[in-house]
Amino acid sequence: MAKAAKKAAPKKAVKKAAPKKAAPKKAAKKAAPKKAAPKKAAAKKAAPKKKAAKRKPNAAFMVAMTPSDKLAAVIGPKAIPRTEIVKQIWNYIKKNNLQDKANRRMINADAKLKAVFGKDQVSMFDLAKIISKNVK
Repeated sequence: MAKAAKKAAPKKAVKKAAPKKAAPKKAAKKAAPKKAAPKKAAAKKAAPKKKAAKRKPNAAFMVAMTPSDKLAAVIGPKAIPRTEIVKQIWNYIKKNNLQDKANRRMINADAKLKAVFGKDQVSMFDLAKIISKNVK
């Protein structure tokens, strides 16, 4: 029986020491994203560009409006859309150099524009309100 007890005793396992991890790998991980960033940028440049969808103009802006007699002296008597009226007024302002030198947002009225504006000077932000009063 003594021999049977000896056989049952387990053998001790010999543990091997785990290899140490090298520190330079951590440094390599930090350097890798810097190298990878230009590759991503190159991939973005190579990707095809999406075309912007063209917007349809609002029908309300395209309706031909008849200018009043005062406004017709500046832009002409022909019925045109509101967007074209604004463009022609700005062309008239720039052609006659009517923007204020110190504050470019203000418009100095000449004889024709004073009849439309009712003042010597108006803000460019008031143009839409003034145009709506002078069209049918």
